[in-house]
Order: sequence, then structure tokens, then C-alpha cells
Amino acid sequence: MESLTIRKAFWLLLLISVFTIIPFLGLSDFHTKGEPREAIVSYTMLSTGNWVLPVNNGGEIAYKPPFFHWCIAAVSFLNNNQVTEATSRMPSAIGLILMVVVGFLFLGRRKGVSVALLAAFITLTNFELHRAGVNCRVDMVLTALTVIALYSFYRWYEKGLKGVPWVAIICMSLATLTKGPVGTLIPCLVTGVFLLLRGMNFFKAFSFLFLAGLASLVIPGLWYFAAYQQGGKAFLDLILEENVGRMTNTMSYDSCVNPWYYNLITLLSGYVPWALLVLISLFTLQYQKVNLKPLAWWNNLKDRIAKMESFDLFALTAIAVIFVFYCFPQSKRSVYLMPIYPFIAYFLAKYILHLSKKHIKVLKLYGGILAGISLLLFATFLVVKQGLIPETIFHGRHAGDNIDFLHAIEQMGGFGTWILVLLPTLLGLYWWVYSRKSIADTLPYALVVITMGLYLSLDGAYQPAVLNAKSDKPTATDIARLIPPGHGDIYGFVAYNLDTTGDFVRFFAINFYIGNRIGDFYQKRPKHGYLLVGEEDAKRFLPEFEKEGYRFDFFYKAKKRGCDVKQIAEIYKFSKE
Repeated sequence: MESLTIRKAFWLLLLISVFTIIPFLGLSDFHTKGEPREAIVSYTMLSTGNWVLPVNNGGEIAYKPPFFHWCIAAVSFLNNNQVTEATSRMPSAIGLILMVVVGFLFLGRRKGVSVALLAAFITLTNFELHRAGVNCRVDMVLTALTVIALYSFYRWYEKGLKGVPWVAIICMSLATLTKGPVGTLIPCLVTGVFLLLRGMNFFKAFSFLFLAGLASLVIPGLWYFAAYQQGGKAFLDLILEENVGRMTNTMSYDSCVNPWYYNLITLLSGYVPWALLVLISLFTLQYQKVNLKPLAWWNNLKDRIAKMESFDLFALTAIAVIFVFYCFPQSKRSVYLMPIYPFIAYFLAKYILHLSKKHIKVLKLYGGILAGISLLLFATFLVVKQGLIPETIFHGRHAGDNIDFLHAIEQMGGFGTWILVLLPTLLGLYWWVYSRKSIADTLPYALVVITMGLYLSLDGAYQPAVLNAKSDKPTATDIARLIPPGHGDIYGFVAYNLDTTGDFVRFFAINFYIGNRIGDFYQKRPKHGYLLVGEEDAKRFLPEFEKEGYRFDFFYKAKKRGCDVKQIAEIYKFSKE
């Protein structure tokens, strides 16, 4: 791959990144609470003109700052002001692609095309980043801005800290406008630790980074001030809860609470399928004895750090600092660790190229496993397609959902779908022929090709079929037809919200698909309208509301359990004496 120039490799990488991600963004309907919850904010911005702090989902202000929502609105503006699944996921996809190509250019000029290109493809094809890159959540945009800010800070270091790191400041500013002050804190913290490891005086390093961080907060500060003017104490309480409370474990409600070792598990699972290659290769390593005496161990560590190449130390510092940083809060999610993934990809690329020269059998074994998975996936598809799996094998609460998924795969068809289903199978068969040639220089990239084949099949064929069977979009379509705009107000009630002070559950997907029309029944206590409620909540709470003078007449019942409230949705027409 060194025969490729950086320019040619850049265009190759960009084209592959675009054509393996962008075409599939709109194929899957919203099927979790997170995506429509973010998308509806942009919908409200476009429909009301409030770009600072719009109110959504019956009285809720957004939990995150607005940059991500502005991006969705900008893309949707080009789509005739229509917020869709594709336009709402586009900012995440652009963030992933931008991070990949910027990382390639950064590494290509310092480490060569082979390492840079392989690291870029590994970044593009690990599970956690790929999933976030096709999702309508703020995390991928935050990750891209954080990583690019870190690259910019390293360039600043290479120049002897001369001038102003404007790219880093702008990226941190936008990152803070995406998810809060952590967008500035992480890049400054990583760079500060790196400068200390390189022997810089603490106060000098602190002063430089404090000024850069302060500059990055100017624009977000203007938004926070404007948002406070609109939201007042409710906005301030939310900001303190989401930023200070989450980091200090003082939130008024539990949010993604996980033990300390969760980060180790999620890092391993998030780097699928490449984590499997690392596990297989462990049997080929030659282990050296380590002097465990504290003083000797410490001196050895300092000596290794002093001799380490600068960017290797910077990348390792980023991995260690960010990982440790997110071990302290009780609130832990897999996406929090995503900024370390491109730096892991760099070390992994170097390791794979080493294996291709010293232990090529490891790559062949790993490729053989991927090829076997590809063939097994197609065989399973044929078995399901022929109706050979009986519904009776599914039991329990989720049996209905699993049966729906089974039927969704059975109904998959069309020329394009078959091409995508067959693609990893053909690549798997080709692998058995290609791997016998033992071309060490290109074998790592052959692994990338077969990995991308699996992703294309999942993104373009299997995933849309399965996830659309889970979505509430058909229910929303029924509701929009039965109660069109202007024919009655719709209110929602979810009993779960009575026992929590934050992170409320609502009919997010239904609300998005019917145009943000669902108000909050419990808070507003309207005189008449339509009540959207879960079947179980209706049995328990409608008699209580009837004691207040309400009368409920059954109007509609969904065909399956909802993806947000996890109950079968019902609608009642109500009035109050």
C-alpha cells in the first residue's frame, strides 16, 4: 500500500466511507427512544423558529446543547424542511467519515500510508463507531470533534506551542455545544497530561491549555446565557444535573449506572470484530519477565515513557486518560469511550502489519473465521427464508417480538437485497482462495474487505428488516390517519414517569412520526381530547382519572407492543365533566 500516494489513498478512503454508509441511513425506521428524542428537537426548531431552547414531547426541553440539532436542521432544510431518518442520522455519518479521513491525513504524513490507511479502515469498521455513525445521537459528532481537537493540539505541540491552536479551539467549542463542557475538558486534560510527561512545567502547560479552553467556551457561553433567558431555573437545574451531577454521582435519578469493570467489557465488545483478532494473536506473543518491585517497576516505566516516540506517547495518553476519566462516574455508557477508538486503531494497525510479517497464520485464521461467519449467515438466512424455523421455539415476554423478526427476515426480497445478502458469502468463498497466496502486504486489507462485506449486508438487508419490525412507525401511521391535524388534541400518559425525576419515558417514536403533537396528560389535565396510553397503564390508572370526573371511550389499539413504552398502545377519547 506504500505505492499509493496520500492523495490517491485519501480519495479511495473517502469514496469507500461515503458509499458504505450514506446510502443506508434511511432504511431503518426509528425503533429506540434515543433517536426520535433527538430528531424531534430539530423538527421543532424548523417548525417554530426557536433555535435556542425549543420545547418538545409535550413540554420537554432538550437534554443536550443544540449543535447536533442545528446540524440535523441544516441537512433537513436542504430536504425541503423535512426531518427524516436519513437527514437526522446524516450529521453522525458525516462526523464518522470526517474523523476517519482527517485521521488518515494526520497519520499518513507522520507514519506512512500503510499504517494510516489500515488504521482508518479499522476505525471505520469497529462495531461501536460504526453503530454510532449511523445513529441519530450526539455521541458520534462529539467524538469526531474531540478527536480532531486532539490531533490539532498535537500539531500545536510539534510547532513548539507557537501560535494559537484555532482548529482545536473551534472543535472544542462545537463539542461543548454538542454535549456540554466535557467537549473542552477531555482534549485539554489529555494534552495537559501529555505535556507533563514530556517534561513541561506544570504552570506553563496549565496556562496554555487554560487559555485555549477558555477561548473555546465563549460561543457556548452565549448559547447558555440565551437558553437561561428562555428556560430559567428549569434549564439551569437540567444543565447542573446532566453535567455536574452525572460526573459527581449526585444525580437525582439513576442513569446508566454500571460498575467500574463495565468499561473493560464494553471496550472489548465495542471493538468487535477486531477484538477477536487480538485475542487469537495472544497465543503468539513472547512474554518478558517484569520486575515487580515498586521502585524498579517505576523506574522502568519512566524510562520507557522517555524513550517512546512522541505521537505513540500522545495516543497512549489519550487512551489511558479518557478511559480512567470515565471510570469515576457511576453513569457509564459504551459511547463515552469512543474518542479512544481511533488511537487504539493506530496501535492495532501497527500490530496487524507486524503480524502480517511475523505471524501471518494468525491473520489467515482470523480471516477464515470471518469467512465462516459469512457463510453461516447466508445459510441461516436460507433456513429462515424457507420457513424451517417454527414459531414455537420462542417463549417468554419477548416471544412476539422475536416472531415478528423471524417473519421480517422471511419476507426479505428484491434484487438489491439478494445482492447484499450474497456479498459477504462471495467474499467469504473468495477468501479461501486468496488467503492461500500468502501476500503479506495486502492480507490485512483483505480482512477489511470481508469485514465491510458483513457490514454492508447487515446495514442494507438484515438490519432494516428486523428493526422496522420493532418500530412504532406503523402505529403512528394509523394514529395520523385516524386523528389528522386539526381533528383533536392528543395527550400521552406513561406511569413510569410518576416514579422518576428525570430521563422520562414518552411515546418518542410515535410523537416524531405524527409531528410533535403529543402533550402531557398528567401535567396539563385537559378537558377533552385523545389519550395515548399503554395497555397496562390504562388498566391501572384510568379508573383513578375517572374519579376526577374523566370519561374514557375506547378508540384504537395498536397491533403490537411499542418500542418506547414497552406496552401495547391504546387511544381513548376523553372528556371531563
